[in-house]
Amino acid sequence: MKSRMNSADVAVELRSTESKRIASADASRREFLKTSGTVAAAMIVQPHVLGGPAHTAPSDRVNVALVGAGGRGRQNVRELLMLNDVRVTAVADPAEHWDLSKFYYRGEAGRLPVCDQIEQHYQQNEPGFKCQQHADYRELFATKTSEFDAVLCATPDHMHAHATLAAIRAGKHVYCEKPLTHNIAEARLVSRSAAEAGVATQLGNQGHSKDTIRETVELIRSGAIGEVAEVHAWVPATRWNQTLTTPPVTAQAIPRGLNWDLWCGVRTPPAFHAAYAPVAWRDFWAFGCGAMGDFGCHDLDSAVWALDLGLPNRIEMRAAGTSDPSLAPFGEIGYFDFPASGARGPVRVNWYSGGLLPPTPHELPDSVSLPRRGVLFVGSEGVMLCGGAGGQAVIYPEEHAKAVQSPEQTLKRSAGHHRDWVDAIKGGPPASSEFSYGAKLTEITLLGLVAMRTGKIIQWDADKMSASDCPEADQIVQGEYRDGWRLDQ
Repeated sequence: MKSRMNSADVAVELRSTESKRIASADASRREFLKTSGTVAAAMIVQPHVLGGPAHTAPSDRVNVALVGAGGRGRQNVRELLMLNDVRVTAVADPAEHWDLSKFYYRGEAGRLPVCDQIEQHYQQNEPGFKCQQHADYRELFATKTSEFDAVLCATPDHMHAHATLAAIRAGKHVYCEKPLTHNIAEARLVSRSAAEAGVATQLGNQGHSKDTIRETVELIRSGAIGEVAEVHAWVPATRWNQTLTTPPVTAQAIPRGLNWDLWCGVRTPPAFHAAYAPVAWRDFWAFGCGAMGDFGCHDLDSAVWALDLGLPNRIEMRAAGTSDPSLAPFGEIGYFDFPASGARGPVRVNWYSGGLLPPTPHELPDSVSLPRRGVLFVGSEGVMLCGGAGGQAVIYPEEHAKAVQSPEQTLKRSAGHHRDWVDAIKGGPPASSEFSYGAKLTEITLLGLVAMRTGKIIQWDADKMSASDCPEADQIVQGEYRDGWRLDQ
């Protein structure tokens, strides 16, 4: 087994001039991946010469390192394994193994099972293929930067910014699960850093790449239901720990193969308890962002996109029932007010979780009920009911729907959420949920949590990145970090 650096050694290495030298040396390879046209075509050995139509020459392959091998990490790997010009070469996760049989992910995750899955896939054509493994993702950027071109970050929310920024600063392209970051200051830093570095990015809100969300956007923009001033979005998601009313007060044995201190990363580690991990970390503000953080970037997406919303200037959100200040609630209801812009008037977006639903509009026939998860656009000439995460749209009343003509297709259809990211890495157009857009979706989502956690109506000054007359919001907006883990360290 290869030796491991301790955290202090890794931190020093990451800040050293040597890491800059390595990043510079990698630049030529990344530039090649961005190159298209006759020069690239001449340099790449054609697939049929090397091994059939499915074979991709190494020079045209994008090597990806996975950071975070939990349930979402495993799912993302499955998507990447379907792309013939992608190779997952490394996995970093503090846990060797997670049993997810009690969660909707099912099966096993962690770096050992995920590495096994990767190796079994590639060894069908390359018997000697081995996937690199690391407990500490920082080792990748200290010693392995020449072996991968891009990073897919699927850690818990509290580590998104750290892993993503490490990749960006090493000149790597990045795909990050939603929400992009754990706090608003991080979201702006990550977006700005990615733009300055010129790397290809994509937020993991997969519904953004569906044809159906593009059809919704085109319908709304064509005026299919008239002027829209009100939108409702809802999800049934609630707290994972159904019986927990306060943080755990008893300690449990740390599972074998888990580096709990490293898993906690930017946070001072509490005593381990299964209520925290795996998966259920979303219930705790220190690690996750509750149902709003889990689904906001999915289910606010169509409204933000279709109506070209910026940032709200007034946000109110209330928990359903009482909750410990350190825990996400069982449900929530929120209101996001967006000012008028151009020809569009002001818009209110309403959010519900935990089984709460909006009022059923009178335009819906008695035979139609609101789904458990969905988005409702309320227009001056009708309503549009959509499935969650960019699902199919249906217009009501039915008489009005019959008169609506299919709008012109103005939005390019996606080749696939991960495919679009890989194509952007190779010099194609930016992915449609790149970090500049993903950071805005994340900031809107996190503003709901600022309002709920402070218990205040937030008047948001986007230019100053502050809540007027609510100084207690600053700590949530800026975040807290334990020594040695600040973003500027």
